[in-house]
Amino acid sequence: MKDLGIIRTALFVPGNRPERVDKAVRTAADAVIIDLEDAVPYAAKKEARRFAHEKIMQYKSRNIFVRINSLDSEFMRDDLETVVVEDLSCIIVPKIESGNDVRQIDQYLFKEEERKGIEPGAVSIMPLIESASAVENVFQIASIKTDPNRLFTLAFGAADFTLDMGIAMTTTGEELFYPRARIAIACRAADIVPPLDTPSMVDFKNIETLETDAKTARRLGFQGKLCIHPVQVEPCNRLFSPTEEEIEFAKKVIAEFDQAEAEGSAAIELEGKFIDYAMVHRSKRVLAISDILKKRLSMPKKD
Repeated sequence: MKDLGIIRTALFVPGNRPERVDKAVRTAADAVIIDLEDAVPYAAKKEARRFAHEKIMQYKSRNIFVRINSLDSEFMRDDLETVVVEDLSCIIVPKIESGNDVRQIDQYLFKEEERKGIEPGAVSIMPLIESASAVENVFQIASIKTDPNRLFTLAFGAADFTLDMGIAMTTTGEELFYPRARIAIACRAADIVPPLDTPSMVDFKNIETLETDAKTARRLGFQGKLCIHPVQVEPCNRLFSPTEEEIEFAKKVIAEFDQAEAEGSAAIELEGKFIDYAMVHRSKRVLAISDILKKRLSMPKKD
């Protein structure tokens, strides 16, 4: 499985609109998702697959994900046969309901990799959690270990989830607290990287609403957010990155604790906060994420 890095933003683009893919790769999104499912009319599925294949090959230096059609769809096998190439980073699989669904996708991918001479496990899997059954089975899904391992993380799809539940999505999002918490906890318990949150789809160009939504997701343990419009990328990149204040405080925590530990203490007070080993570990994670993002910014742009 490739190292996909930290994904704060993954921007959806319709697979039948190649010019939008070109625009998306020029944004600051950490990944671009070429959508072959909901955004593509049935009559355009074949053309969308061909465009997706071309764009994966064109933008080899970018994290290109593809959302294929669901396992029970007549389009799924053709999707995989067309888009599974060496430079594909990850497939997003909609409507995953159980761990067996992940195993089935893994088998399909393995056959495609073998047929095309691609290293087994090169293409990662990110299941979409989009129903009550999926939320109920989420730890089982997150715990699946394939050989080679290819499960990157999970993503939440609130549109289909709320449809399944017969409820409405709101700008405040109280109806999503429980599934979000379940998904984030499952990923941590299964020892995989934190999940990606659902796109903000209600009044989606309202940046204030988006920021509130993203802050909630971050507090619940998500590493980033799926995006459905370029205007969502910058706010989400910013809100899922450590702030300068967090970075400076993390440095203080580590320095002060190291000194206290050398003097025989493993619990101190810093700026009104209790600091112990757990807080030190969290501070080290903040600095590690900051370093990764700084290196990413310093890398020369290609394509």
